[in-house]
Amino acid sequence: METRLEHLQEKDEKATLRHQWVNYNQVSMHIKQAVIAAEDAKFIDHEGFDWEGIEKAYEKNKRRKKIVAGGSTISQQLAKNLFLSNQRTPWRKAEETIITLMLETILSKKRILEIYLNVIEWGNNVYGIEAASLHYFSTHAKDVNSFQSAKLASMIPNPKYYERHQDSSGLIERSGIILSRMSGASVP
Repeated sequence: METRLEHLQEKDEKATLRHQWVNYNQVSMHIKQAVIAAEDAKFIDHEGFDWEGIEKAYEKNKRRKKIVAGGSTISQQLAKNLFLSNQRTPWRKAEETIITLMLETILSKKRILEIYLNVIEWGNNVYGIEAASLHYFSTHAKDVNSFQSAKLASMIPNPKYYERHQDSSGLIERSGIILSRMSGASVP
C-alpha cells in the first residue's frame, strides 16, 4: 500500500488510498468462505504451502508454456503483500517461503486471514475488505451477502481489471463457481 501511495503521490500529491481496518468479527462469514474457496481451499489444513496446488500450477504452466496459474496460499500471498516488493527476483520466492513459515509459526489461521482481508488490493486505490465492500456495494464488510462475497473474491487475481469490467462474463462465471464452493470452505 505504501509503495502504491508513493507512486500515486508522484503524480498527485493529494492522492489517497481507500482503506479502513476491520477486526475479524466485523467481516461477514460469507466473505471469509468466498476468499478461502477462491484462493486457498486447504487453508485450514496446510502449514503455509499447498504442495498439490503448487504441483498443479506447475503442470498447467508447463503445458501452456507461460505462467497462467499460481499455487500460492493465502499465507504466501500475505507474506508477499506485507514484506516483499512486486519485483520478481531470483530470491523473492525464497524470501516468501521463509516469511510464510514465520507467519504460520507465530500467527493463528484466524489472524492470517484477518490481516490478508485487510491488506489485499480490490481495485484502483482500494485496499482491504471494508473499503472494497463500501466501494462496490455501499455496505460494510459485516453486511456483505453471499453473492457479493463471491464477486469480491472473484476479483482478487486482477482487481484493477475487474473494477473496470464488473459485468465481464469471466467475473460472473468465476463468481458462480466460488458461490457453489463456499459452503464447503472451512473457516477459522
